[in-house]
Amino acid sequence: MDLLETLRHYWGYTSFRPLQERTIRSLLGGRDVCVVMPTGGGKSLCYQLPAVMSANKTVVVISPLIALMQDQVAQLVQMGIPSAALNSSLPHPEQSRVMQRASKSRYRLLYLSPERIGREDTMAWLQHVPISFFVIDEAHCISEWGHEFRPDYRQLSSLRVQFPELPIAAFTASATRPVRHDILEQLHLRDPDRYIASFHRPNLRYLIRKCEGYTQRGLLVKALRKYEGQSVIVYAPTIRGVEETVDFLGDEGIRAVAYHGKMDSDTRKRSQENWMSDETRVLVGTIAFGLGINKPSVRAVIHLALPKSIEQYYQEAGRAGRDGQPADCILLWQSRDAGLLVYFIEQIADPAEKERAWQRYHAILRFAESRTCRHRQICLHFGEKPKWSACGACDVCVASLERELRRLDGEVQLMHSQATKGRKKQKRSSRFSSERPPRRSKFHEPLSKDRAADGDAELREYLREWRRTTAQQQGVPAFVVLHDTSPDELCRLRPRSLSGILGVSGFGERKTAMYGGPILEALRRFESGARATVVPQQTRTPAEETKSLLAQGHTFDEIARLRGRQLATVVQMVVDLVEQGEVEFQAAWIDPGKRAQIEAACERLGLERLRPLKEALPPEISFEEIRLVVALLRRHKKQEV
Repeated sequence: MDLLETLRHYWGYTSFRPLQERTIRSLLGGRDVCVVMPTGGGKSLCYQLPAVMSANKTVVVISPLIALMQDQVAQLVQMGIPSAALNSSLPHPEQSRVMQRASKSRYRLLYLSPERIGREDTMAWLQHVPISFFVIDEAHCISEWGHEFRPDYRQLSSLRVQFPELPIAAFTASATRPVRHDILEQLHLRDPDRYIASFHRPNLRYLIRKCEGYTQRGLLVKALRKYEGQSVIVYAPTIRGVEETVDFLGDEGIRAVAYHGKMDSDTRKRSQENWMSDETRVLVGTIAFGLGINKPSVRAVIHLALPKSIEQYYQEAGRAGRDGQPADCILLWQSRDAGLLVYFIEQIADPAEKERAWQRYHAILRFAESRTCRHRQICLHFGEKPKWSACGACDVCVASLERELRRLDGEVQLMHSQATKGRKKQKRSSRFSSERPPRRSKFHEPLSKDRAADGDAELREYLREWRRTTAQQQGVPAFVVLHDTSPDELCRLRPRSLSGILGVSGFGERKTAMYGGPILEALRRFESGARATVVPQQTRTPAEETKSLLAQGHTFDEIARLRGRQLATVVQMVVDLVEQGEVEFQAAWIDPGKRAQIEAACERLGLERLRPLKEALPPEISFEEIRLVVALLRRHKKQEV
């Protein structure tokens, strides 16, 4: 079976993306390789296809995340490619079974964590596995010059010592020239074939705005109204910021799910799956979200804080537009973001690491404040020298985009002023949405032609619902059943037979055999009048839900558990409601002695800043308790005016 036939048979594609075929041929030829491809460039196929063609041998993939391993294995198994992951999430009997099967060459791909590679028993066992080559995914993690250095990756240098004859392939999406050199040195790659794709993503528009807190929220709402019905990622800098943003958007009538490291694994997985399957279009997450996420149709990535490096921003923003269609990368940052980054840099003890952090800091600040082409800045940062000076796809190069951002700034500031004047009469949830929407402009026009023009919007939604249901029945992510772009392709082609299904991009023979019949049946049901189930939207805002739970006598801890929020998030919402006069302060919330101490401190130091109050009070008095009392006093002060 030749390369194109293998590609069509398993993946359902008829051609390779740039650099894929050359990388594959290098690996089949037993060469070391170092591959730098942007997010969504098709790195996984570069080593998965050679694995399929290496009979009776196994490709060992070192991957940093358990969830990423599991998703890749699920996809491969559905395609008929024997694969497994060996990690701590498996029960010990299952780990033993995987190890035994690997020793007998039962898998074409085997996924391990870098921590597992560092164990002596793992290295001894791998000596008995028939391995064709090693793959190091997210290889930039091995370099101290990288933005995601992980000490466990340094143990991977032992692969060359333990397996001197086997090729090693390093893959990354974001590595500067120093990081690339460090990867080669740390992994002891031998005269590797180097494949570096362009860092220019012409389908992405970079829009960067320095703004105040209230302006940021207003611009966020306006942007999300623009992408209504489309998938969006919003990155917030902290767990509290994630939860407050989700609640704020809920008050604005925009449904969003949260994703952060302190959520329990089931809730976090449910949030991701709801977003992946299009049940919820907006996901608000910390940087914990995104690595290995395979969703090509993200139309916008919005950052609510300055990232710590250009590499981090490029990797996260690059999760937009992986299908090649136009998408927006919006950075709404504030002056305090820079101060916070400086604070964290000052906490670094190692002088060399601190110096690298300062370099990253100055680079991202120059990027955000510069008035030169955003795309060109990114390319130059990664060592690419474009021959062009203007991209035509950023707020610097396109004057109309910059004018539009300034106009929206003015509108949001006006709305903020009006909301401030009438705050006693207005509810928090109407602060932005009650204003007249701005006239349609280039910023508000669809990024690309409506997908409904390529097919039937109702059919697309019906197929997505079929995908969700099928995925739930099988216990796999929705994108494993159908690629994100497949419903659009099915709408356009309307296949009537299994051979027609094979003509849809992404449908190999195994996937067609598994899902072709059910898809044809779903198409027939739709033609007979079946439609997607309409899911009722949440009728109560987060503020209303919190008020209801308070009225029922629930404690803050109970409300946090019932709403799936951190305690600090719930308290902050109650603080806002108390200050606005929508909730009565309850004496039972705070010990009388503590309340008296807080009120006395407020009398001396004022109500403007919380930090001096915290420093003046005993350590057992929490910020949450201070906030509640300050909210009550501010409310009393407003009533006196």
